[in-house]
Amino acid sequence: MRVSIKDIAKAAGVSHPTVSRALSDSPLISEETKVRIQRLAQEMGYSPNALARGLVTRQTYSVGVVVTTIADPFVAEIVQGIEATAHDYGYTVILCNSESTPEREIAAVEMLRTKRVDGVIVTASRVGALYLEYLEQIGGPIVLINNHNEESGRYTFSVSVDNRHGGRLAAEHLVQLGHRRVAYVTGPANHSSDLDRLAGYRQALVGGGIEPDPALVVPGNGRPDGGKEALQAILALDPRPTAVFCYNDMTAIGLIHAAQQAGLSIPQDVAVVGFDDILFASYLYPPLTTVAQPKVEMGQRAMHMMLSLITVKEEGEEDLANIIVQGKLIVRASSGAYRGGR
Repeated sequence: MRVSIKDIAKAAGVSHPTVSRALSDSPLISEETKVRIQRLAQEMGYSPNALARGLVTRQTYSVGVVVTTIADPFVAEIVQGIEATAHDYGYTVILCNSESTPEREIAAVEMLRTKRVDGVIVTASRVGALYLEYLEQIGGPIVLINNHNEESGRYTFSVSVDNRHGGRLAAEHLVQLGHRRVAYVTGPANHSSDLDRLAGYRQALVGGGIEPDPALVVPGNGRPDGGKEALQAILALDPRPTAVFCYNDMTAIGLIHAAQQAGLSIPQDVAVVGFDDILFASYLYPPLTTVAQPKVEMGQRAMHMMLSLITVKEEGEEDLANIIVQGKLIVRASSGAYRGGR
């Protein structure tokens, strides 16, 4: 006869849900109990049937991941962490690329609903910020990465970097180098990450005895083309800023490229700091000073949180909280001390 989870539970002297968690390597079960149950299951000849397991648990053992664009190296490292952890726990990942357009985002959510995914992870997308109510129609847990969720439901949590802290680190670095005219190039309009980085930037200026100037906040879009366009606005300011903090590294890459095409030297003519520490940041010329996010770790933690939320939804236990990680300032050659008279 086929050995069932109930048979293992009886032999181990534990509950059926405890065995299910141990066999799925749930982080909610102690390592000692997990090893004991897994060894017992092997000795009894237990062989899980994925189809039967799905019918019983009403799970598909798949999660949806919604990203703004797979072309962004920041997103790629986040997804790497999610996929690696999902694979370790026997889950598959369905990736949706929204391009930050509402229509595609809604279409992605609807597709994930029809696929009956067990939950959705949203990475820095407008879905999490603007369409949370629609997203919750999927009926599964939701984990947001670098998105606020003040109006979230019971099974919605977030993993995010401390954007205000990171923005302050970046701007403080430039102020400490002697810069008094520091511009900020924004990210996508009204995105929570951008608003928090802007708040950190302003906090650093005030802390350095500098009155924030609204004219030094220049619109961007989080992409290289936004950085190129922002440079033109910065060059038109009088007096011209001597340093720029960019919403992310992609913006900084576009801005530095445009500056060099305009005959400017980095950091001699303008110091530049980014945010994210994507792979290309250290290979840029000059190498980019930036605030590093633990991207792979954030993806891993988001997937672990998703697994815990799936278990919570099944068993009714709750002991979860939003996760906030700290960024780290990485100083490279793109930022330099203020040189008077420029």
